[in-house]
Amino acid sequence: MAKISGLGGRLYSGETSFNIVGNRKRWYSISALFLLASIAALTIQGLHLGLEFKGGASYTVTKPGITLEQGREAASKFDIPGEAIVQKIGDDKIRIQTGALTPAQATAAENVLTFTFDVPAESIDTQIVGPSWGKEITKKAIYGLIAFLLAVMLFLAMAFEPKMALAAIVAVVHDVLITVGIYAVVGFDVTPATVIGFLTILGYSLYDTVVVFDKVRENTKSVTANSKQTYSQAANLAVNQTLVRSANTSIIALLPVGSILFVGAGLLGAGTLKDLSLALFIGLAVGTYSSVFIAPPFLASLREKEPAMQALAKRVAARGGAPVPTESKPTDSTVARGPRNQPKRKGRK
Repeated sequence: MAKISGLGGRLYSGETSFNIVGNRKRWYSISALFLLASIAALTIQGLHLGLEFKGGASYTVTKPGITLEQGREAASKFDIPGEAIVQKIGDDKIRIQTGALTPAQATAAENVLTFTFDVPAESIDTQIVGPSWGKEITKKAIYGLIAFLLAVMLFLAMAFEPKMALAAIVAVVHDVLITVGIYAVVGFDVTPATVIGFLTILGYSLYDTVVVFDKVRENTKSVTANSKQTYSQAANLAVNQTLVRSANTSIIALLPVGSILFVGAGLLGAGTLKDLSLALFIGLAVGTYSSVFIAPPFLASLREKEPAMQALAKRVAARGGAPVPTESKPTDSTVARGPRNQPKRKGRK
């Protein structure tokens, strides 16, 4: 911890610095690879929409010692089109999801489960969702996401500046696309819990970005007056000054979410938690990355195109090119001046 604290102090003072803004092309290339992979996954494989979005039927059977193989065998006896999805929930529950069913098909499927597992019909948790209701939920989720982005953009434009708002929204879209793409690759069902997870990671990503941008605004407030640093250099210092804080916050946030994902959903079999925990885990990691490596460099790129910032860069370059006095001994190419270099006077005869 002492080493981390010492590193944070050196980063804050500028004694140690990582050229994050200057290496923006490297970060853009990494993000471009992930974005292309996400778009390819969404195009080829697509998202596995859950029952709430596409409609269908869900049967949850509770019985001690029930196995996944028994659930698949029971689902194979359903006289329904398409393939049923069978999931194990905990130690004593099996959930079977199917497509949209007619009332007769739903009753027949329930009878198969009661006969196969020898349980009363009242103990089977049955959920029937129509396609129209699923479309309505999808529409509301999209409207909520659009309203969220517009509200955030308006707030950031008023609190900071329009270009900061644009950079923050670019980072948010970057986070959502990569998270959704990984979701498509993994093949988890998209449920309302997933949508809640997406909205949560948007808020976290914006929170981290706002903290970095607040420091950028503080460092660049009088950057054109002192002419000591370009806008990119001042922004890079701000990123370094908040780097340790962003890392600590992300690690603390990822630890409990990772426990839910790997321990709860993986080891304990709490399948109902994996949709939310996967979206949170991926989104928190990608959001931290974008708030440091995407949003500040993109903001610097936008600001460096302004005439005032271009003139500042020229002044800084000219100032940096001036000879700097040193304490080294004069060489043949150096014109040295001073009392000790004055020509000696001729002695008296």
